[in-house]
Amino acid sequence: MTMTVRELNRATLSRQLLLEREPLSVADGVRRVVALQAQHPASPYLALWNRLTGFAPAELDAGFTGRSVVKATLMRITLHAVHAEDYPAFRAAMQPTLYASRLGFRFAATGLTPADADELVPELLAFTRRPRTSAQMQAWVEERIGAEKKDGAWWGLKAYAPLHHAPTDAPWSFGPRPSFVAAGAGPAPTGRAVEPQALRTLILRYLAGFGPASVADVAQFALVRRAFVRQALSALDGAVEQLRGPDGVTLFDLPGASRPPADTPAPPRLMAMWDSILLAYADRSRVIPPAYRPLVIRRNGDVLPTLLVDGHVAGVWRPVDGGIEATAFHPLSPATWDALATEARSLTALLGDREAAVYSRYHHWWAKLPDAEVRLL
Repeated sequence: MTMTVRELNRATLSRQLLLEREPLSVADGVRRVVALQAQHPASPYLALWNRLTGFAPAELDAGFTGRSVVKATLMRITLHAVHAEDYPAFRAAMQPTLYASRLGFRFAATGLTPADADELVPELLAFTRRPRTSAQMQAWVEERIGAEKKDGAWWGLKAYAPLHHAPTDAPWSFGPRPSFVAAGAGPAPTGRAVEPQALRTLILRYLAGFGPASVADVAQFALVRRAFVRQALSALDGAVEQLRGPDGVTLFDLPGASRPPADTPAPPRLMAMWDSILLAYADRSRVIPPAYRPLVIRRNGDVLPTLLVDGHVAGVWRPVDGGIEATAFHPLSPATWDALATEARSLTALLGDREAAVYSRYHHWWAKLPDAEVRLL
């Protein structure tokens, strides 16, 4: 079976609950979409608002407080919010990547070695059986290895050690100064070997939420070597099926997974910064027209809040005095503007109860956008 470009787009929207909001609990919604980008504390809330019927932000607050939903460094070595039951396998699948990236470079430049990390991490996890502030954690590191090594050591350990971010503050559960708590009571990870079952679990969860997808797509999502992905997919023979993409590349998917027709309507949405659908594929043209990619994904890694129209990025948005300012990169129909205005009213109400000027620190990017149609919704 050969998938068209538009069929792949609709499959993604369906798996990501973006064809129609669904009446799920926060925990079930997070599990359905696999992982929510959480670099900005507001983004998981806006991501779920886009996907769940009657989304109540307080339910996500409660999820973070009760740790049924956890925030941690995971895929692509960035912050994600995931279902607590998914965290152990996801973290184990990321072990080789985190080992290589966070026990090298700045950590190694201090003169510390992975063997030093093997000694420090269990002690660090014991220290974080209850939440600790970043300042407390840095003081703990300094006490053990000295002030001259503290910065590089903490840079590596805070992402490498299995730590959750502990809720600290309104309006989005996590404030600008993070606190940390041990992820669990199990043994600390060691070594750089792939944990095969964990990687297979991550791949199956990814395909459920983002498939059909190629080896390169899976590797991009998790920042795992393609050779490891191929080995894991080979071991999953029978649990996954192979399709063909529009460019002839082999795609993998779960048998019976949702693949709506290409002409399935896709309602407009106002997507959060760093929304997962913009970053989950090696070929990001599934959702982002190539000409718009440099406008919404900046060189420093910022990913702007976007307008999603007919399943594809069509512009950006930001809150301003009086409502939501929408910038469209190409002409939109009156019906589309009306639908975006309806979304904007709902979003304005949500932000008004939390942080009306969300993402304001990123407004400097708007000066670098090309001339486009701008409307206040």
